[in-house]
Amino acid sequence: MSTTESASHYNNLEQLSVQELLVSINQEDKTVPLAVEKAIPQLEKLVEVTVEKLRQGGRLFYIGAGTSGRLGIVDASECPPTYGVPHGMVIGIIAGGDGAIRKAVEFAEDDEQQAWLDLQEHQITDKDVVVGIAASGRTPYVIGGLKTCRNTGISTGCIVCNPGSAVAAAAEYPVEVITGPEFVTGSTRMKAGTAQKLVLNMLTTATMVRLGKVKGNKMVDMQLSNHKLVDRGTRMLMEELQLPETEAAALLQKHGNVRAAIEAYEKK
Repeated sequence: MSTTESASHYNNLEQLSVQELLVSINQEDKTVPLAVEKAIPQLEKLVEVTVEKLRQGGRLFYIGAGTSGRLGIVDASECPPTYGVPHGMVIGIIAGGDGAIRKAVEFAEDDEQQAWLDLQEHQITDKDVVVGIAASGRTPYVIGGLKTCRNTGISTGCIVCNPGSAVAAAAEYPVEVITGPEFVTGSTRMKAGTAQKLVLNMLTTATMVRLGKVKGNKMVDMQLSNHKLVDRGTRMLMEELQLPETEAAALLQKHGNVRAAIEAYEKK
């Protein structure tokens, strides 16, 4: 049995008080960053190949089912507003199609052929990199997609939460974060899902930094899509260029982007 499916360390959960439930869940959650830390050497290799592919004009794809698929879509959807990259640079694909984002599609994850068909809709090539996300490490949709990609010369990685899994075996750059039993037995949306989210954060953040999408520690290429982000951009310019708020706001409005505003001001 996989470790993510093994029995919880806690029992008779229905007899615990709310405080006992919350404290116990929190105790389990504290173990997740330590598990992620052990996987950093593996993740480093995946980041390096992802940076290389994206620098050459390639794209990063995520494939997954259920919670894992949804996490990939969340990470992909946040890259354009955060780093100003095109929407097609990081793409999340979930078994069962977009409808499965909100509602589970029965048996969608059991089709080994479908992930490759889904990837082909995006005209995938060997310039791209595909990362399979599967807590169990045994999702047929992910295994089949990674195998076909690898056989086609496409770089592959994965994020799994069990050791020695079929998904990891199918990936060229596996990232194995061993999170152990869940608080509720088998509920991998908990610790395993948290681990996957942490790894996804690390993967795309490190990649975007290496691609030059961050200046200092600021998201200078972010999309100014709401008042909060306009205010943030204004503060960035105030700090970076030592400008008063009114001048920084005017500069940002004129150039529509923090990086562009900084570059224009420094050329004066």
